Amino acid sequence: MRARLIMCVAAILISVIAIPLSASAQSSSPSRSAAGSSAVPRTPWGDPDLQGGWTSQSELGVPFERPKEFGTRQELTDEEFAKSSDRLRSERERDNAEFDLETADRSNAGAVGSATSPPPHWLERGNPSRRTSMVIDPPDGRVPEITADARARIQRQVRGSFGNGPWNGPKDFTLYDRCITRGVPGSMFPAVYNANTRIVQGPGFVAITYEMIHETRIIPVDGRDHIGSTIRQYHGDSRGRWEGDTLVVDARNFSDATNYRGSGKDLHLVERFTRVGANDLRYEVTVEDATTFAKPWTAALNLKTQPEEMFEYACHEGNHAMFNMLSAARAAEKAAADSSSR
Repeated sequence: MRARLIMCVAAILISVIAIPLSASAQSSSPSRSAAGSSAVPRTPWGDPDLQGGWTSQSELGVPFERPKEFGTRQELTDEEFAKSSDRLRSERERDNAEFDLETADRSNAGAVGSATSPPPHWLERGNPSRRTSMVIDPPDGRVPEITADARARIQRQVRGSFGNGPWNGPKDFTLYDRCITRGVPGSMFPAVYNANTRIVQGPGFVAITYEMIHETRIIPVDGRDHIGSTIRQYHGDSRGRWEGDTLVVDARNFSDATNYRGSGKDLHLVERFTRVGANDLRYEVTVEDATTFAKPWTAALNLKTQPEEMFEYACHEGNHAMFNMLSAARAAEKAAADSSSR
């Protein structure tokens, strides 16, 4: 009798424990499709595992917009690919050559490898790629024409290192100049260095850290609604969901202070992250802003695993350029005032 009682109690306990565990497993990924591939690694709670360090360095040699001579071709011919490979090889050899700051050609100030620029080996070079552009839609690989309102807005926004001032204070410079943010989706795409991204996942959340500027997005994937439209953020408000093995992120509610290729606060992004191999991650983003672009467009990026740790990008602490540009503006004003008083 006692043995039978113990067995009944054990059965009840197992059923009580199993129910919340089952519910928790289901709720941790409420929108993941049953079509997910068993070949894609999974987190302990069952979501596709996108975690780790990823680099877009291999895409550095791919133009963002397709050169017009390629038309709708998305890949280079064998001959074009060979020429591109030779060019990248020559650039890498030049970058790895000895660089002597003391004897650098000061008459060529501003050029890569000159006395006023970083040593060329600081820069990252991409591996040869057959891709003709990062923009994949429209078919010509070109960003659609921008509106007249957008052109006027860009004229007001272009300052700092991209314009002629006025430089009365830090707010006259771009957020990138001020080491605040490169923005979204700009931070995903490679620049001249720091082309790394780190993804960390937890039940109900995905965190994406960009090496350049060193900023992190926290993306809920638990089915919650967007925040109210009156709340605006530099990275917008992101909400994720799983479609099969793809993380789909809907981002909106961007700030007027940020812009991507001239976009405004009506910017709307749909990002897709898909693990397409053990060492490969595919990123696609569809950009929509009717106040800026004639129609939506899509760009794509192929990332590779980056096993090395990312170093901190201490941009603000090392932002001597901001101090120097503002100091130069004050010196120019003083020189003009002294000249007019003579």
